[in-house]
Amino acid sequence: MSDCCATSNAKNGNDRYDLVVVGAGSAGFSAAITAAEQGAQVALIGHGTIGGTCVNVGCVPSKTLIRATEAVHHANIAPTRFNGIESQARVVSWSAQVAQKDALVEGLRQAKYANLLPAYNNVAYHEGRARFVEGGVEAGAKRFASDRIIIATGARPAVPAIPGIANVSPLDSTTALDLTELPRSMIVLGGGYIGAELAQTFARAGVEVTLVFRSRLLPEAEPEIGAALAGYMADEGIAIVGGLAYDSVRKTESGVALTVLRDGHPQTITADRILVATGRTPNTEGLGLGEAGVGQATGGAILIDDRMRTSKKGVYAVGDVTGKDQFVYMAAYGAKLAAKNALNGDSLRYDNSAMPAVVFTDPQVASVGFTEAQARAAGHDVRISVLSLDNVPRALAARDTRGLIKLVADRASRKLLGAHILAPEGADSIQTAALAIRCGLTIDDLAETIFPYLTTVEGLKLAAQTFDKDVKMLSCCAG
Repeated sequence: MSDCCATSNAKNGNDRYDLVVVGAGSAGFSAAITAAEQGAQVALIGHGTIGGTCVNVGCVPSKTLIRATEAVHHANIAPTRFNGIESQARVVSWSAQVAQKDALVEGLRQAKYANLLPAYNNVAYHEGRARFVEGGVEAGAKRFASDRIIIATGARPAVPAIPGIANVSPLDSTTALDLTELPRSMIVLGGGYIGAELAQTFARAGVEVTLVFRSRLLPEAEPEIGAALAGYMADEGIAIVGGLAYDSVRKTESGVALTVLRDGHPQTITADRILVATGRTPNTEGLGLGEAGVGQATGGAILIDDRMRTSKKGVYAVGDVTGKDQFVYMAAYGAKLAAKNALNGDSLRYDNSAMPAVVFTDPQVASVGFTEAQARAAGHDVRISVLSLDNVPRALAARDTRGLIKLVADRASRKLLGAHILAPEGADSIQTAALAIRCGLTIDDLAETIFPYLTTVEGLKLAAQTFDKDVKMLSCCAG
């Protein structure tokens, strides 16, 4: 840490800090704790509910409701998979589920955020809407002077520019999770991971769901995976409507009507409610970024380089407010780098080359590294392997062969470049591929590694073997 940090002392009444962190979510706490562990005096400025998106309105509440409706769905389909089994389940009180979700959120917010602050004596927490001023930040009529500032203010659900959308009280990923009564029907707008997860969750809770999107389901995923997942969701009764343009939304006597254009022809879809999941907007309003000289992209995201630096010297930005890699663990990772760079001289680079990503649909979608298209665009001579889950013993034993595994490799070096899994337990299998890519392993390394039998992750070994063998011709655990 540079010498200037030793001269700052916020505890003696001087409001000058070694580092000011704006935003008290996962990224903000990660930055503040990292700096505090290095002995820095830190001002952490929060506005709104402490803990940010993930614990309050994102990962935690959505995943617990997803798991609840998975339990309902799997109880109902168990008799179709296993002989001699009789079972049935349904949601009898959605409000009870929401109350249980809220209790979990409150507990984690207290344990992982509020209760941590007293443990770090050199982190001063302040509530208030922050704004850049000369020499630092102002919040709640108080000034916090520092030469180093990290912006970690996150993002919120965006409202698309569809005529009439503001007049129909649209739900978003936050308000939808707070519904205590389920509507009879719902239009879910957006085919990204949030739209896919929430569409399936509400459908399994008993809502008649129509999932509507411009291009294809999960447009950033491998096409084979998006197409297969769309088929599985349709099998559950979700209406899938893609490849269109949004025209308008209007109120009806019973709810809402969405008009879309398919091949230039209008089509109207009706439902009780509409849920918008078409993207997120960075929380930058009121910060005074323009006056401070902090550059932003057209949509408002703060522009940063690979050291987390903005265009303003001494100012860094991390997490969802940058519009990059909008996963809580990447926000925390970037925040640690920013704190260390701010205090120690900008030597650390952000590296997302082995970043795992998961969509918590059922089957789950998990990926790491390049897609086939990305690998080709990067100049690789690409080989791919696609293995359907009916070749994986775990799937056969579970009597659930929905899914596939796709591996992307460089032809000459045989290095693994990307792995993409669609499987009921795909989320817990992707980290093996992430480690393989980070360590520069080849498909031969994967194929020759010992994997436990009757696990989903064994599918990675089988998919690696598929580059050169027909795994249907191998005995169990062979190869």
